[in-house]
Amino acid sequence: MKVLAVIPARYGSTRFAGKVLAKDTGKFLIQHTYERACLAALPDKVIIAADDEMVVAAANSFGAECILTSVENKSGTDRIAEAVADIDVEIVVNLQADEPEIDPENIDYLAELLIKTQNSKLKTQNYGMATLAADFQNAEQIADPNIVKVITDCNNRAIYFSRAPIPYDREKSGVGKVQQYLRHIGIYAYRKEFLLKITALPQTPLEKIEKLEQLRAIENGFDILVGKVKHTCAGIDTPQQYAEFVARYSKKSKA
Repeated sequence: MKVLAVIPARYGSTRFAGKVLAKDTGKFLIQHTYERACLAALPDKVIIAADDEMVVAAANSFGAECILTSVENKSGTDRIAEAVADIDVEIVVNLQADEPEIDPENIDYLAELLIKTQNSKLKTQNYGMATLAADFQNAEQIADPNIVKVITDCNNRAIYFSRAPIPYDREKSGVGKVQQYLRHIGIYAYRKEFLLKITALPQTPLEKIEKLEQLRAIENGFDILVGKVKHTCAGIDTPQQYAEFVARYSKKSKA
């Protein structure tokens, strides 16, 4: 198998308990994400990696393949690594379970980033991990700690990810021109061997402080390739954000 898309699903969300099984639209939240992922062209298969039997039962109810993983996993990436350990696959795409409006074309673009670098003869382009970013719409989003920011170098390699506004604009006392900032989109692609390697390492200090698992790679000196896209989707972190998604979904359904 060339490309496998995996959706890690943790039932006990801190800010919104049981959110992956929220069903105000008539479908489970994770079902929306799964169905969007199935529209992508490059993944040979889409599976769910769950931590609870209730999620497994829900996944089975809408026909998704679901693997029950340990509740001891510290992050979604760790959960995915357990799920794919015995699967013969080259590239693993990590989709957040709470992004029901993810653009399938972004999934394909992300996988293609690693496929292209894998075929390149330039060793400097042999990335083990890639992710996506997009422009911000306004300064309020930049100041929001629930929306992750990323800064990159001239070769599109990630320098740092943070919940704080980065870069800090000294002349503007923090947030400067909106065009100076990049919004991180919480989707990743890994070469399987790199995924198993990075998840075998212990959590790092910055990863624990920011609660951003991708910082484990940076703190250990690994490069993360960042591809830029235009379309962003709103992740669901709180009941209010879920209610806003339900309203958008209902409006589209009636159109």
